[in-house]
Amino acid sequence: MIMAAPGAAAVARIGGSMRRQLIVLALAASAAATAGAGLTAHWIMSDEPARKKGVQAGAAEPISGDRAAGAVAERRPLDTVQLRRTVRAYNAQRPGRAGVMALDLRTGWSFGENEKARFVSASIMKVDILTGLLLQRQNDRRGLSENEKDLAKQMIRESDNSAADALYAQSGYGSGIRKANQRLGLTQTTPFQTSWGSSLTSPADQVRLLGALAAGGPLDASGRQYILGLMGSVLREQAWGVSAAARPGERVALKNGWTPVHEQGSGWAINSIGRITGPDHDFLVAVCSGENPTMESGITTVEHMADLVVSTMRR
Repeated sequence: MIMAAPGAAAVARIGGSMRRQLIVLALAASAAATAGAGLTAHWIMSDEPARKKGVQAGAAEPISGDRAAGAVAERRPLDTVQLRRTVRAYNAQRPGRAGVMALDLRTGWSFGENEKARFVSASIMKVDILTGLLLQRQNDRRGLSENEKDLAKQMIRESDNSAADALYAQSGYGSGIRKANQRLGLTQTTPFQTSWGSSLTSPADQVRLLGALAAGGPLDASGRQYILGLMGSVLREQAWGVSAAARPGERVALKNGWTPVHEQGSGWAINSIGRITGPDHDFLVAVCSGENPTMESGITTVEHMADLVVSTMRR
């Protein structure tokens, strides 16, 4: 079963983790025929307390060119061995199971732990659905209809399941998305034929999908910008997850998934994928988890793992 976007009761349970993120900046995002012109993206900006004196929350710390170049030159190699130990130690004392994958497009550093394990996708599958549908429309040399654009906004920004049902059907259900995934290089994702939320995926595949949107892939630039724009404007109460790893002023584009699992295991599947962009980093992050005893427990695991890995990769 896949839950609809959470109501007030579910939002209240999530508590402080959501309040750490605010949608505070509206940017006009360009869009072409496939995406629809005039989309306004309300980018999620980190609202964490400033970490250095003189840096205001919600504003990026100014970095001069010389200073940025020096930081790159002085950056120590990523100690993946120690990071793996730390992540495994954290996972060992958490309920359920989890996997993480992160890539910094600026430094080229990457890290994964249990990144090839497969998890119930829940609503992170909605990014794959929209990407696949836009690829199909691109091949047909036509764009989304006005109705499909409305459904896409509801599906990504509000995590509306009925909208996802409709667009999954438009894309040819599981077989249609499977063909698109072959072009995207996703080898560990299995779209279920009719129940999109029951699909299986891995953190590694989700970072591949994010890379196809952020760094270039078979989908044209306007389509990629369109999807990332929607991911950068999710409802405030859904701006948890990988956004916990963002620093003040960094932009976040994300999509989360959450559902109780019955026939494919037990507990809650809690997932978060997204991009964190700042002055000297451009992170693609995916954290998937399963068998969490509660939704809140899963969110805690996902947010801590994202922050742990990204913070280490910043050094």
